Amino acid sequence: MFDQVAKRYDLTNMAMTFGLDALWREATTNAVAPQPGERILDLAAGTCRSSASFARRGAEVVAADFSPGMLAEGKKNFGDVRGMSFAEADATNLPFDDESFDAVSMSYGLRNVNDPKKAIAELLRVTKPGGRIVINEFSTPPNRVFRGLYRFYNDRILPAVARTVGSNGEAYDYLNESIRDWPAQHELAEWLREAGWTDVGYKNLSMGIVALHRGRKAA
Repeated sequence: MFDQVAKRYDLTNMAMTFGLDALWREATTNAVAPQPGERILDLAAGTCRSSASFARRGAEVVAADFSPGMLAEGKKNFGDVRGMSFAEADATNLPFDDESFDAVSMSYGLRNVNDPKKAIAELLRVTKPGGRIVINEFSTPPNRVFRGLYRFYNDRILPAVARTVGSNGEAYDYLNESIRDWPAQHELAEWLREAGWTDVGYKNLSMGIVALHRGRKAA
């Protein structure tokens, strides 16, 4: 499914979010705070826009994704960015050594994993002691009125936009379902704590349409 939507993925995201995806990506980059010389894993990298943003701040970035079609788009658009490398990877069985990365990040991908708790544990395994995690994921707006408007948009308007701009309307029906069924912010934060991450917290973006979750691996 993700291979099928890869070519028009960025355009469709921009249309569906009215350009907010760029602001969310910038917020993610600032939360990860890449430093020159650090090694960062961007899991579920998709077309690698966030990966390139990390690399442009001087980090060595591994853009990893389960979809070869997504990675192919990423290589085409960002393959010449210094410090970037690419890897096909299963989030529940990462092909990386223990304590390999200074920071790990995952944007809009955790809810697509069959066993998200196992993926969170795998991210902890490959992170160095004292390292950090940033997960940017669709979430639950806390305001009841806005939450109702948001669900109306997802149910009625988003599918029409996806079918007009995107390459696979059925894939975006799945997107809507996965957002609707995903746990709220506090539950995802608890999953991180259960896996062993410390200093866990989150910040709502755009009134809670998405949330930035952060944590650290104990030194």
